[in-house]
Amino acid sequence: MSFSIYIKWFSNHDVAAQNLSQVFQFPSWSEPLGTDHFGRSNAARLADAICNSVVIALVSVTLAVTVGLVTGVIAGWFGGWFDKIASVLVNMVMALPGLVLVLLLGAIVPGSYAFLLFGIAVTMWAEFFRVIRNKTQRLSKADEFENARLLGFGRLYRFRVHIWPYLKADVFTLACFGAGNAILALAALGFLYVGLRPPQAELGMMMVELFRYYQVAPWVLIQPVLTLMLLIFSFYSLAQTKERLR
Repeated sequence: MSFSIYIKWFSNHDVAAQNLSQVFQFPSWSEPLGTDHFGRSNAARLADAICNSVVIALVSVTLAVTVGLVTGVIAGWFGGWFDKIASVLVNMVMALPGLVLVLLLGAIVPGSYAFLLFGIAVTMWAEFFRVIRNKTQRLSKADEFENARLLGFGRLYRFRVHIWPYLKADVFTLACFGAGNAILALAALGFLYVGLRPPQAELGMMMVELFRYYQVAPWVLIQPVLTLMLLIFSFYSLAQTKERLR
């Protein structure tokens, strides 16, 4: 991320500038990652792709966590008609593979940030809701929770003391895996040309564009592949630190 922020905001590299006299230029001081088949800066395009992927992943995860936490706690705590309706919606979302749902929404308005965020957030919301609801349902029936209610403690106190401490590790883990999956889904959309549109750079789209040149300039194709792997690996590895939250 430090590399992408520096290249995107503090260097003079342009993500869309073409120079056909410098196609597939080897890495140099002026172009640390070389150039692609249009003479565009690979460093600038990778930086833009990383920023786009991480921003969409973090925003969609934030939406999914917020909605999933609120709806999951309400459904697990109070049950009733809200629980039944929310559970039906979750079953409908989970009946359709998440990537297929994102592809459908992405194909409706290709290149739309809003639709990409909505599609990825909806697929992740179902998993957040299911885990949070089940755990809240169990915690709300515990003796200490009932004792706090009988002693007159309010709902906010009971949530903060008797529910949230037992949810936060699971929420953090799901959020980390969700961010990695969101980046992978975005790359898959770009691979199928239904994700972000030029001049914005995107890892999946870069792979498709550069694949035909793998024999001419293999180092150019390797860059988005390795970047995607490292991004997903970073978020998945971050999920392993959940024990610190307990």
